[in-house]
Amino acid sequence: MKILVLNWRDIKNPAGGGAEILTHELAKGWIKTGHTVTIFSSSFKHSISEETIDDVSFVRKGQWWNVHLLAFFYYLSHHKNVDIIIDEVHWFPFFSALYARKKTIALTCEVANVLFFTLFPYPIALICRGIEKIYLYLYKNVPTMAISESTKKDLIKEGVNSKSITVIRMGLTLPKNLKKYKKEKNSTFIYLARINKQKGIFDAIDAFAKINNEIKSSMLWIVGSGEEEFVKQVRRKVEKLSLSSSVKFFGYVEDKKKFELLAKAHILLIPSAHEGWGLTVAEAASQMTPSIAYNVPGLKDTVINDSTGIIVKNNNPKELAKETIVLINDENKYKKFQKNGFGMAKKMNWNNTTKIALKVLKSQGK
Repeated sequence: MKILVLNWRDIKNPAGGGAEILTHELAKGWIKTGHTVTIFSSSFKHSISEETIDDVSFVRKGQWWNVHLLAFFYYLSHHKNVDIIIDEVHWFPFFSALYARKKTIALTCEVANVLFFTLFPYPIALICRGIEKIYLYLYKNVPTMAISESTKKDLIKEGVNSKSITVIRMGLTLPKNLKKYKKEKNSTFIYLARINKQKGIFDAIDAFAKINNEIKSSMLWIVGSGEEEFVKQVRRKVEKLSLSSSVKFFGYVEDKKKFELLAKAHILLIPSAHEGWGLTVAEAASQMTPSIAYNVPGLKDTVINDSTGIIVKNNNPKELAKETIVLINDENKYKKFQKNGFGMAKKMNWNNTTKIALKVLKSQGK
């Protein structure tokens, strides 16, 4: 089969995350089984308009705000060489079901819903939510791959036919030749995500302020990039709370550095407002680092409460701080979480993910 993947970002995009890793791993798996894959996505600073990585062809055009329209024109000029379209949904799909319904499979990371009202002013949020409801109606019978049980449940709540949804569980990609690192001497907590409201950076800092008040020598590592003006707001908040000497900003880091930091830190804090899956939980677990997360879709799928980490009862900085302080002071529970989380991460691979997804593609391609 000739597979065209429509995604607003790709594996090389600095703003990419777990969805882009999933997309790339699926593409590599499909190519190994004899299919061809082209990923159409937006460009980014210093990006190459066309290149091949791991035998996957990449085409980059436009920006996040017009890539959906440009994808339509790309398909028009290449439709004879496309058997299947993977239409990735990040808030909104590429609407390929309107012009190539029989070829379209949706790959849905999350249903935004109330998240719009967290991120945008009311009028804009209302418009975005309206568009989401329209697309969900249009796609209710389109074959859909959801990346978690939470996403599947959210889709069903929105009226999507449950029989059209297949859950594909995420695998785990580890850099080759990873070194082993000891934990930091002082209690160290890590925030690893895009720096924005959705990922809960302000809650992470507020929680750490309470943690640092109890554990004076503790550190918070903030790993990830974000819009320049927003990052400045975050830095100002850190200064206002007199935490500058206890908070370190790393910005965007390459994979090996990311896993080094995860290995050296003691606990991953994830106060995200919503996740499709929460890949960083598994990445941290692979490095013997438990997670403490908010009780939201996606994270509930990856953190096994009181076994590999903690899902807080109430999503607020006070509760996040309380659970973190309790865990860091309970050596037996901490070691149990480390062992269980590491065991969970070891079982995660992309082979099963690829096989399940390929069944969906073959079913649609008949």
